[in-house]
Amino acid sequence: MLNSALYQGVVSHRRFKPVDHLLNYKMFYFLIDLDELGKLEKNIAFFSIDKPNLISFHHKDYGENNPPDIKEYVLNKLKSEGVEAEVSRISMLCLPRIFGYAFNPITTYYCYSQSNHLVAIVYEVSNTFGERHSYVFEINNRTNEKFLKHSCDKEFYVSPFMPMDCRYKFTVLPPSQDVSLAIRQFHLDEPILNASFMGSRYSLTSKSLATALLKFPFNGLKVIIGIHWEALKLWIKGLKIVARPKKVTVQNTQEK
Repeated sequence: MLNSALYQGVVSHRRFKPVDHLLNYKMFYFLIDLDELGKLEKNIAFFSIDKPNLISFHHKDYGENNPPDIKEYVLNKLKSEGVEAEVSRISMLCLPRIFGYAFNPITTYYCYSQSNHLVAIVYEVSNTFGERHSYVFEINNRTNEKFLKHSCDKEFYVSPFMPMDCRYKFTVLPPSQDVSLAIRQFHLDEPILNASFMGSRYSLTSKSLATALLKFPFNGLKVIIGIHWEALKLWIKGLKIVARPKKVTVQNTQEK
C-alpha cells in the first residue's frame, strides 16, 4: 500500500482587518511520499517526473535555487536549521503541475523517523515573485495531542496587502484519513487572517486521479487566478500596498 494519496477538500481564507473578506475554493492536493515517485510514474500513465504530461512533478518547482532532488534538499534544510532527529521518510502536501502549470502558496513537508514518528515539519511558502522561504519546526514526540501547534514570526514577504510585523500560529492535523492545516496570522496580537486546507484522503491511482482531474481540471491555475482576482477586490475595497521591508528576525516555537 502506498503512503502517497490524494486529498480532496476546501481551501479557505478569511481576512478580518482592515476589511472583512472571505473566499473558499474546492481543490485537491497530492500527498507524495518522495520515495514513491518512481512507483507513481510507473503506475499512472499520465503522471511523469521532471517531464511533460497531463500531471507532472518537477523537483525544481519546490525548494530554493531549483534543487535537483527535493528530498535531499529538505534533509539539508533540516540540518541547517539545527534539527537533530534522524529522518527516514518525507511526505509532501503539494500541488503538482497540471497541464504544465503549478503554483504552491504553501508546500508542507512531513518528516518521519524510521519508526514512522513525525519528527519535523517544514512549511515552504511561495510568493508570486518567484521566491520561496521555509519555516522549520522540530516536533516534540512526547506530545499525545491529535493536533500539533507551533508559531513563528513572519519573515517572508507574501501578500502586498499584509504587514510584515506579524506572527503565524499553525494548527496541524498530520495526514491520515483526513488532513488539516490552519494558519492564523496576527498583527499587534490581533487576528487579521485565517487560512486553511481541510481534506479527505483518497487512494492515489489512475482512476482516482482521473476523477479528481475531471472535477478540478484547472486546480493549479485556479490558485494563481484566485490570488490576483482577490487582490484586485481588496484593492477596490481600499487596501494600501505594503512595500517590501528589510529582513526581520524570526523566532520559531512549538506550542505546548
